[in-house]
Amino acid sequence: MLFERMMVICLLILLSSCASRKEVVYFQDTGNFETLVNDNAFVPKFKVDDLISIHVSSLNPEASEPFNLFRGRAEGGFQAEQVDYLVDQGGEIDFPVIGKLKVEGLSPEDLRQLLRNQLSEYLKDPIINIRLRNFTVTILGAVNNPGTYPVGGEQVTILEALGFAGDLTIRGVRENVLVIRDFNGTKVYSRIDLTSKDMIKSPVYYLTQNDVVYVEPNKSGIKETSIDARAGLYVSLISVLITSTVIIITRN
Repeated sequence: MLFERMMVICLLILLSSCASRKEVVYFQDTGNFETLVNDNAFVPKFKVDDLISIHVSSLNPEASEPFNLFRGRAEGGFQAEQVDYLVDQGGEIDFPVIGKLKVEGLSPEDLRQLLRNQLSEYLKDPIINIRLRNFTVTILGAVNNPGTYPVGGEQVTILEALGFAGDLTIRGVRENVLVIRDFNGTKVYSRIDLTSKDMIKSPVYYLTQNDVVYVEPNKSGIKETSIDARAGLYVSLISVLITSTVIIITRN
């Protein structure tokens, strides 16, 4: 009788450790062959302390040369290193010949058009390549590989960023993921529900440079210490079985 009770306790431990579908599945409210238009009009914007790479070229290389900054000289087959532009505390960069340009709050296309207008009196049909050099996102909490990850393009979704970190662990709370965003020293805290298809409408579905994503652990994850959940479960089961076996043998 005692042994049977112990087995029931073991079964309850197993059941209590299992995560439900509601806790782990993404996009739970989607149907078959359902379409949802992503009308999230996200446009990346430059911020203070951004590093921006700007390269200007034209049909006349000599005419466009003054508008590009390089460190060192191209000698002996070595290419000179192009200098990036730092957005200062006033939201400006110091561009060659033209001078100070207000870039904070501009998108890459906005800045491209601004430079094209400013350069029109010097160059004919300039080609302007712009790239944000410090686009990184930090993923923390209940993910498999927390860390800071570089972003190669101009935009990244929160799902892609979590993919960089190897996805959430089974202990991560999916319906309440926190995104911390900085606006000139002011921290803005937003939460997004990864279990709903409406996540794509969230203002933090697309991440911006230096965003921090934090996945909080569930109750089970909080209770865990230094040992793995499964290892702890196995230890508990073995301990219960050994104890029950000793009791039965002793009584017999």
